[in-house]
Amino acid sequence: MIRTKGLTHIHLIVRDMERSLHFYRSVFGMREQFKVGDEMVFLHTPRSKDLITLHEDGDAADVAGTSGGIAHFGFSVVDGDLEAAIKEVKKAGGKLLERGEHSPGAPYAYVADPDGYVIELGID
Repeated sequence: MIRTKGLTHIHLIVRDMERSLHFYRSVFGMREQFKVGDEMVFLHTPRSKDLITLHEDGDAADVAGTSGGIAHFGFSVVDGDLEAAIKEVKKAGGKLLERGEHSPGAPYAYVADPDGYVIELGID
């Protein structure tokens, strides 16, 4: 077994860097940690060690938003207000795909970012 400190980042190919930056900043409050040139930005959620890499790559733009076998990634909503979270997603250019309960008292919503990546919002 390889010992790790957990998942380090998710690398997303995006079609429009500014649009994606707006979405992840306004919906999740993510902040820029660093850049690699003009086409790659690493964002993190305040008070966490997670990273999302946004990569605007013209050669790979046709695969932006496709899953490649990954169904979705998720965020826990701290304040428990799933409805407010969905409104933020829509306001930032995303959309609601599905909502329900995994079990009683465990609501979820599947939303999509502007490129079509599926994000699960849940309540802990």
